[in-house]
Parts: sequence; structure tokens; C-alpha cells
Amino acid sequence: MDNLLAARALIGISLGFHIIYATVGIGLPLMLMIAEGLSLRTGNEAYHQLARRWVRPAGLSFAIGAVSGTILSFELGFLWPRFMAFSGPLIGLSFTIEGFAFFVEAIFLALYIYGEKRLSRKVLFLCTIPMTVASAASAVFVISANAWMNTPTGFGLEGGKPVDLHPLQALANPAWAHEAVHGT
Repeated sequence: MDNLLAARALIGISLGFHIIYATVGIGLPLMLMIAEGLSLRTGNEAYHQLARRWVRPAGLSFAIGAVSGTILSFELGFLWPRFMAFSGPLIGLSFTIEGFAFFVEAIFLALYIYGEKRLSRKVLFLCTIPMTVASAASAVFVISANAWMNTPTGFGLEGGKPVDLHPLQALANPAWAHEAVHGT
């Protein structure tokens, strides 16, 4: 196996592993929000207990997704350094916003997990809202970078180097909306 094939295999395996946990990490916050909302609305304790049972898998999938996503970012830099040097100024904005969304999700997930006995049910429910929005936003902005790789926009080429850079055009590339709806 040559280096190119090995690099492709490694990133493919890593992406395949990561997407499983990322998908669960996007879905569970929404399920927590719905269950906690129903608990508040109906007064039925079973909904809150259901949410409390889902919180461990949510935390675990978040942690595994965070680690596997970090590994992927290192792989992109180590395995494809010239590509990242070329594309970084264009898709860096997507990754930066994704990082912000990731930290928002982490903060509110931690409040939700560790605040069960310290916070009211209403505050726990309110924690699930930014957690859900941030998990979806994180996916949408990572998908923007992937969509840009499929339909690169926001730059011109001079001598094989990107010039006249427009990161917002790169972020809102032609494939982004379609891929974001499909992927989240």
C-alpha cells in the first residue's frame, strides 16, 4: 500500500467511526429537549426519567465524538498539509464557527449532566435548547467545509495559489444548503 492509499484509508476509517458518534451526538440533545419539554408540559415524571436515562449515552457520544473529531483535525493537517495550506484560509471560518458551537454544546451538556440535583426542571430544560441548537450548528458548519470541497467557491487562482479570498462565499457555497439539510 502506498502512502496516498494509506492516507485515504486512514481518513476514511476515522470519518466512518466519527460519523456514528457525531450522528448520535446530534440526535440525543434533541431527544433530551423533547423529553424534558414534555415533562414540564404534562407533569409526567416518566419523561424526565427517560431524559435522565438518555443523558449518559449523550455524554458518552459527545466525548467520543469530540476525541474522534480532534483526531480527524490532526489527520487533515498531517496527511493533507498542502491541501490544508491551500484551503485553510477559506474553510477555516467554518471550522472556527463549528468550534464555537462545540464549546456551547459542551458547556450546556455539562450543566445539564451535573445540574440535575442543583437546577430546577425548567433550567434543565432551558439547558437543552442551546445544547440542541449548538449540536446541529456544529454539524452544519462542518458540513459547510465538506460541501466546499465538493463545490469550491470564494477565491480565484493565480499561479496555482488562491487569491481574492472570500471566506463567507466559501462558507455559503452552492452545495452547503443541500448537504446541511441532508446531513443533519
